[in-house]
Amino acid sequence: MRQHVHAEWTKLRTLAGTGWLLLALVTLTVTVSVAAAAVVSCTSAGCGYDPARISLFGIQAGQAVVAILAVLAISGEFSTGMIRTTLAAMPGRISVLAAKAVILTGLTLAAGSVAVLASALAGRRILLDNGFAPELPALTSGPMLRAAFGSVLYLALITLFSLGIATAVRDSATAISVVLGLLYLFPAIILVVPDADVAKLLWQISPMNAGLAIQATTHLSNLPLSPWAGLGVLAAWATAALLGGGLLLRARDV
Repeated sequence: MRQHVHAEWTKLRTLAGTGWLLLALVTLTVTVSVAAAAVVSCTSAGCGYDPARISLFGIQAGQAVVAILAVLAISGEFSTGMIRTTLAAMPGRISVLAAKAVILTGLTLAAGSVAVLASALAGRRILLDNGFAPELPALTSGPMLRAAFGSVLYLALITLFSLGIATAVRDSATAISVVLGLLYLFPAIILVVPDADVAKLLWQISPMNAGLAIQATTHLSNLPLSPWAGLGVLAAWATAALLGGGLLLRARDV
C-alpha cells in the first residue's frame, strides 16, 4: 500500500493544476465567507442569523473546487489512457483507488483547515463590527469548534464522493456535472416543492443540506437532522460512491 500511496502522490503533485486548485479552494472559501459576513448585520434587538454558518459560508463555494480536484485526479488518467499503465504497474485496482483517496483526503484536510481557520477568524472580526457581539460564540467554544472541524470533514467527504463518482463514470465533464448537480440541485428543488413533508425528506437526503448541518450552532431543534447525523448522510453518499466506483473499476476492462 505504501508504494501505491507514493506513486499516487508523485502523480498528483506533478500535475500542473493541483497546487492552483488547492490555492483556489482557500481563496474562494475565504473570499465568499468574508463577503457573506460583510453583508449581514445585527441590531441591538438581536437577529436570527447563525454566526458560524455565516463565517463558514464559503464552504458552499469551495466544495466545487474540491470536487473538480478529485474528479481530475482519476478521470484525467482515463482520458489519456494512463490508467492502463497505472494498473499494469500496480494490478491491485482497489489499492490504487484507496491510495488516490488517501492522498486527496490528506490534501483536502490540509487546505480545508487553512480555509476554515482563515474564514472563521475573518468572519468573526467582521461580525463583531456588524453588531453580533452578544450572539457570537468564542472560536474555542464547543459549537464553534464542531462547526469548524465538521466543515473540514465535510470537504474531505466531498472529495471522496467526487472521486467515487469520477471512477464510476470515467469522463471529467460528466463526473463534474453529476457531482455539482447532486450538491446544488437538491437545495434548488427543495425551494420549489410545495409539500412540506417531501421538502423535509429531500433536505434529509441532500448531500449538501444534510452535510452542512454540521455548521449549525443555533436553533438546532429546528433542523430536520442533528449536525452529526447530517454529516453522516454525506458520509453515506461518499461511501456509496466509492463502493460503486471501486466495483466498476474492478469489473471493467478499463
